[in-house]
Amino acid sequence: MGCARCLKCNSLAQTEGEPVKHTRRDFLRVAALGGATLGFPLGTEAATKDTQQRRKLIKPPRLRKGDLVGLVTPASGPFEPSTIWKTKLRLENLGFKVKLGKHIYENYGYLAGSDEARAEDLHRMFEDDSVRAIFALRGGYGSGRLLKHLDFELIRKHPKILIGYSDITALLLMIYKLAGLVVFHGPVAVSDFTEYTQKYFWHMLTSTQPFGPIDFPESDDPLLPANQTWAVHGGRASGRAVGGNLTMVAASLGTPYEIDTRDHVLFLEDTGEEPYSLDRMFTQLDNAGKLADAAAVALGHCNNCGPREYKPSFDRTLSVEEVYKDRLGRLNKPVLADLPIGHLHDKITVPLGVRVTVDADKRQFIFEEAAVV
Repeated sequence: MGCARCLKCNSLAQTEGEPVKHTRRDFLRVAALGGATLGFPLGTEAATKDTQQRRKLIKPPRLRKGDLVGLVTPASGPFEPSTIWKTKLRLENLGFKVKLGKHIYENYGYLAGSDEARAEDLHRMFEDDSVRAIFALRGGYGSGRLLKHLDFELIRKHPKILIGYSDITALLLMIYKLAGLVVFHGPVAVSDFTEYTQKYFWHMLTSTQPFGPIDFPESDDPLLPANQTWAVHGGRASGRAVGGNLTMVAASLGTPYEIDTRDHVLFLEDTGEEPYSLDRMFTQLDNAGKLADAAAVALGHCNNCGPREYKPSFDRTLSVEEVYKDRLGRLNKPVLADLPIGHLHDKITVPLGVRVTVDADKRQFIFEEAAVV
């Protein structure tokens, strides 16, 4: 789910006791209504043309310690305003100078202010050439509402790093597709920047050398290996990485902002979903031809996924792994599951647009090129 409940990607706010009042289903109803009423924005004409011809890819300039970074809230805002100054301090302790979005303290229910205000903050950060990277403070809900307000040509003219995950997937997918800019599926500003998370964060945002095969965080169980990935289907294939949160990817279908998986390695992650819900979203992607178009599929570990302990949706159910095998195992292409991507304590940063390889037989996920210049 796209952080609809929603602080599972927000450890800092969790420690401050932000209440969880909305269910994922509540937010999906809102998202469905929003998707059905999408207008024809600046990006729509570009989306139509881009289905015929992809834009030349632009890699952003690499980040350095001491650089100025922007902090924005494209989706939901924090429950407590103090989270903002604490998050600013955390980024400063990582070695950055921080510029806050003009509207970052605004709130409108579960949104961090109006759509127009949140889009304005993104535009201002891209236009400001002194800002070298843009961090989403958190996920939540609402990024998809910004798409019809975004100027993708402006973004393309001012290439820089944009990083986030969960609900921020909506922005990442379309800025990659319509602006032709490499963007980064990685920690939001309130994430836990563990040693493992930082290793991939710093490399992907600062190094002009490819990382190669990823390694894995140590297991909590000393009797188990660090690499606990498993092959849903064997094989090896390469392509440019595209994807993110499964709920957000599925929500893009049937809109002018639909994901393009042709010849890409599709990576997907989610949290708090029941097996039938995963089944539904995989089936939707399958029916739309997105799974067939992909060169390979890489699945992040689905954190807290499984039948609900209290009032599960069905008396009898498939397991998460059974859903993977049923929906993805028949694709006749590499499918590797339980990678450290997404709503996890330790996570890798995956740049959309860079060439990666999935070797399901050797249980490897390999970065073949750098994401920055």
